[in-house]
Amino acid sequence: MNESLEGLPTEPRRPADDDVTHHVGYLLKRAQAALRGAMDKVLREHGLTVPQYSTLELLAQNPGMSNAELARATFVTRQSGNVVLRGLQDAGLIIRPATADHGRALPARLTEEGRTRLAAVQAAVYAIEHRMVESIPPRRLAALLADLDRIATTLEA
Repeated sequence: MNESLEGLPTEPRRPADDDVTHHVGYLLKRAQAALRGAMDKVLREHGLTVPQYSTLELLAQNPGMSNAELARATFVTRQSGNVVLRGLQDAGLIIRPATADHGRALPARLTEEGRTRLAAVQAAVYAIEHRMVESIPPRRLAALLADLDRIATTLEA
């Protein structure tokens, strides 16, 4: 079998013969857990959680998203998404109408305080991503991003 320079297999082996710590799924989860831990640490200093921060980022880019849309985009259930939105609303970071114009969706928007809090924390979160991406040779970054996208698309199908 071919081995990469880092000593990790480049072709899958039979699970009975393999070290689970070399599996793609394990390494993806390890990277995700490390990213989440680093984000939790800096967000805690700003009184936010990862789902709250993600929601603020998405609403800054797409004002008026519904709970269902935000839940899907932040990888939480609709029920959890609603709890996140209620917490952000109680903190004065977002506003939602009391009733829906049509259907049941209550489109959310950032308040001025929400924009201020997001701006205060973005530099710290972006620094984490920069540190993470800096560990990848620039010539390989585009391929990694494409590969991660293909993995997600394949598993979502």
